[in-house]
Amino acid sequence: MFCEFEDVSCVLPTGQRIAAHAMGKGPAVLLLHGFPQTKAMWAKVAPLLAQNFRVVVADLRGYGDSDKPKPTDNADNYSFRLMGQDMAALMQGLGHTYFHLIGHDRGGRVAHRMALDYSARITSLAVLDIVPTHALFNSFDRHVAKAYWHWFFLSQPAPFPQTMIEAAPDMFFETCLTGWGKAGLSVFDPAALADYRRAWRDKATIAAMCADYRAAALVDILDDEQSLQTKVTCPTLVYYGADGVMAQHYDLGHVWSDYATNITLQSEKGGHFFIDQYPHEVAQKLMHYLKQNESALPA
Repeated sequence: MFCEFEDVSCVLPTGQRIAAHAMGKGPAVLLLHGFPQTKAMWAKVAPLLAQNFRVVVADLRGYGDSDKPKPTDNADNYSFRLMGQDMAALMQGLGHTYFHLIGHDRGGRVAHRMALDYSARITSLAVLDIVPTHALFNSFDRHVAKAYWHWFFLSQPAPFPQTMIEAAPDMFFETCLTGWGKAGLSVFDPAALADYRRAWRDKATIAAMCADYRAAALVDILDDEQSLQTKVTCPTLVYYGADGVMAQHYDLGHVWSDYATNITLQSEKGGHFFIDQYPHEVAQKLMHYLKQNESALPA
């Protein structure tokens, strides 16, 4: 999948192992995946960005080949803040004090938290097909709740959701991929889809993904409430699928203006998984954005 990339997986000072690959030369860019995927989602985008940047792709804590600590009762060891700490430590260990940050889905939420907690290190931010976690939790209506039902199911106390998923993991997660993506499984690269399946068939990964959503409801929402008076100040790209749930139900520019001060809006064909569906178009637009902010200095 990343045969031309250097394996830069490492054990952090916390003891947490993060699986990562890197390629290219130039300013550093960190790419973060979402649910229920792995770093493999960037396999066709990352090499194109690596023509001008040092690109790092990593599996979030609990996902893919990264470590999966046993969830605590309130899942606070799967908070976006801790996931962000993992990634900040990874980039520091690789020698990247400053870096551009791009995240899709859960990776976008981790990236948003990192832009608040590590504002002095983030050159630019791109959040792909999300509204802020705090905004989403406080604006659910019946239409969004129907589309994003998994937020409520996965966040139920353990071991209920993971036990149910373990009975048919492919059916559950492929329903997620096709339900939000507005397209069939054929839009996903076969090698990437095989990597997703390999990961989500692991019981520890299933438990970790449930903990991720449980932490959002119990921990991340409180962290966000404490940060409401602080906005992201670095250049922020809000990039979304034109046919996705977020675009259909939210004025993304208006929502993000409450959380960031320097926003650029960009849409793409397709639904939530437009990166898998249109990797070359996505790489082109991300490259344009990164070059615009290549020499930007963190606040």
